[in-house]
Amino acid sequence: MTRIGIDIGSTASKVCVIGEDDRPRFEVLPTGWNSKITAGIIKENLEKLGIDLESAKIVATGYGRISVDYADKVITEITCHGRGGYEMAGQEDCSIIDVGGQDTKYILVQDGRAVDFLMNDKCAAGTGKFIEVMANRLGLTIEELFDEAKRGDPIPISSICTVFAESEVINYMGEGRPKEEIAAGVIDSVATKVVTLCQKKAIADKCVITGGLSGNDYFAELLSKKLGRTVTPLPNGRYAGAYGAAILAGKIEK
Repeated sequence: MTRIGIDIGSTASKVCVIGEDDRPRFEVLPTGWNSKITAGIIKENLEKLGIDLESAKIVATGYGRISVDYADKVITEITCHGRGGYEMAGQEDCSIIDVGGQDTKYILVQDGRAVDFLMNDKCAAGTGKFIEVMANRLGLTIEELFDEAKRGDPIPISSICTVFAESEVINYMGEGRPKEEIAAGVIDSVATKVVTLCQKKAIADKCVITGGLSGNDYFAELLSKKLGRTVTPLPNGRYAGAYGAAILAGKIEK
């Protein structure tokens, strides 16, 4: 039985297909402006692969999960990210830090289940969108922003609001401060906000990163330093939600 997990995020949509060999296969595409259209594109791509969607089990999750009208079930991001992160972490109890495009999630997982969580979804500060906005302001790609940050000493960006933080960055640019110092300040600010969120809950001995920054060693090192314990980046961590959804798809009845 083919199991499919579809994670429609605010920025990127991820797909996980688990076939008879039990090996997950991943794909990603931009979500674009309309989740319904994206869900349709995903359906077409799956059909081109020769997958019989009628016989497959499909779970949708993420920001636009209700747009996947061909899914057998929709499940919350917390549940799917918790299960997917747990599997990727070697089926060990762990804390999962997920920095998404519009929110940051902290999930405590025990025996494959999310037992506690906290989400920052009130403001873009501390999320991928914050990083994207600041990179654009500095005329950099996100990858270039991190490269610059590695070379600089962070200058303080204290505002908790993205709009005001952008004003701070503009002021620093007007003062002629080095780009690498501003970039370092931006990334340090995000890491501080993420750690502040995590510290409001119990933290497991094992911590991993999922989401768009899951493969970023520099960000993982920064979180480790601020959190006081090792935070491990997961190579395929951006697919944790889709992977968890595909695993949970195997438990539903057609």
